[in-house]
Formats: sequence, C-alpha cells, structure tokens
Amino acid sequence: MTPTLVPHHPARDWAEIQERMLVPLYEAVYDRLGVGPGTRLLGLGCGSGLALLMAAARGARVAGADRDHARVELARERLPEGVTVTEEPPEDLPYEVITAFHPTDGTLPELRTLTRTAQSGTAVVLAGWGPPERCATEPVLRVAARLADRGPVPGPDLDALVAGAGLRPVGSGRVACPFGYADEGSAVRGLLSTGVFDEAVRATDLSQVEKEIEESLSPYVRPDGTVWMPNVFRYVVARVG
Repeated sequence: MTPTLVPHHPARDWAEIQERMLVPLYEAVYDRLGVGPGTRLLGLGCGSGLALLMAAARGARVAGADRDHARVELARERLPEGVTVTEEPPEDLPYEVITAFHPTDGTLPELRTLTRTAQSGTAVVLAGWGPPERCATEPVLRVAARLADRGPVPGPDLDALVAGAGLRPVGSGRVACPFGYADEGSAVRGLLSTGVFDEAVRATDLSQVEKEIEESLSPYVRPDGTVWMPNVFRYVVARVG
C-alpha cells in the first residue's frame, strides 16, 4: 500500500528521521580520536547538531557551521547554551579536531581556509559512502541521478579532498550505518532530507521523486512494514602539517 506522505520539511526531517542513522559513524570517529573532556572540536556541515551534541556529551568544547539556515536554527535549539553554530565557519578559534561528516562542494574551500591558520597536528576527519556493493541505499541514490538526467551519484572523493586541502592522511576506517525506518513514508522523508534528491526535484517535481523513491524501496520493506537498508560508510583521518 502506498504510504501517506506528510508535508516535506527537509531540515526537521533530517533532525527527526535521518541524522540518527549516522550515530555509529560519529561514535567510531570520536573513539578513534579520543574526543573527550577539553577537546576543541569544529563540525563543518554540522546539520542539526547531533554529532556536536554527542561530542559535547563527552566533554568536548564544540562549535559548528552549516550553510543551511534551517538546520542551524535546529542545532541551536538542541545544543547547550554557549555553543556557537553559524552559517559561516569561524576562522579565529583554535581546534584540535575538525569534522566534515557530510562533505559537499563547498567543503574543500572551507578546509583550505581553516587549515591555513590551524595548528600543526590538527586532526581533520572526512566521511562518505562506502563501496556501492556494501550500501543497500545505492540503488535508491541512482534514482536521483536518473531523474536529474545526469551520471551516477558518486560518493565524495575523500582522498581527493584530503589532497586538495593540503592535508596529511594518517588513517581510515569503515563503519556499518544501517538505515532503518518505521515505514515507507518515513523512509521517503528521511532520504529526501539528505539533499541528494534536490536536483531531481527541480528537474521533475516532488511527487514524481517521492513515487520513484517508494518504488526503489520495495526490496527493503520487511513484512511488518518497516524499512531496513544495511550500509557501510568510510571515513578518512588526516592532519594539518
């Protein structure tokens, strides 16, 4: 049965449905870098702030930046008083860890700007999709590419970002991040909130994109109506200097 879809509010859908899917990634990175009391951490593309909230719960001193005004507002609502979240990355504060869990086309220039003044040894973490054969969501992402009339949607080239920012790679890892949803309607809303389908919506219309996402989800709908898609994400750790 076709799910009944509620109005599309990308920032809130990201905060309430999709962002939590990346918790295993955030935890793995923080464990690897020893993020804890006193760690000064900047989250680029921090979204609605869940990764920052998790770092703050470990005792880190956090700040964030995201180009999406609505997500910034949500992050400010959920983060402790005194945490700075802006739409432009702050350049005048020292950080020991810089994360970009959701790199975009604007991430490279932001990294270049930040690393010019960052202390030597500052850790920078970039993350993205793992191998397509390990990501059940990959066929769903192909819907976005087809509707936007362009080539396949690639994951960000993390190694190229590291090289382009003049960073020194020191390690990498892979983390299982399954996408699980209460029903097909939640899955559609969550996936739309990622931004991957924005170009497809502009090229066609929202109802068409919703319909085709629903169809692509059918192999992952379980008998109880929930949706489950196993995925693997990759992260790269680099350092300044």
